[in-house]
Amino acid sequence: MSKPDELLVDVATLVESGQSNQMSLTVVTGGAVITGRLAPEAVWRQRVSEVLTDSTRLGEFAAIFTATKPHEGPPTHLHFHVARILQGTVGIPETGGMYRVSIADVSAWTMGDFSYSDH
Repeated sequence: MSKPDELLVDVATLVESGQSNQMSLTVVTGGAVITGRLAPEAVWRQRVSEVLTDSTRLGEFAAIFTATKPHEGPPTHLHFHVARILQGTVGIPETGGMYRVSIADVSAWTMGDFSYSDH
């Protein structure tokens, strides 16, 4: 999108306000379909930092996720947790991942997450 969808920015703003981390959303971006729940950026960053801290190979990267100052102004990114990239009839990864998606790069979106079949 050359200009981010104002309604999608409003959804992200409400999530960022900390009122909910239960908003399920599915977006199309760069040819990928990502489905999952949105989290406030600070919560997302903390969780990524925790995962990296627990990694023996990637622990040194953990601090950059908690050291960054919060973004001022309207949200520019969606922060997915418990999310999957839909590929055919499966969701990758099976357990859900954490994705950061630029709102400006979202070409389509819908409320809710899509089901997938792992058979």
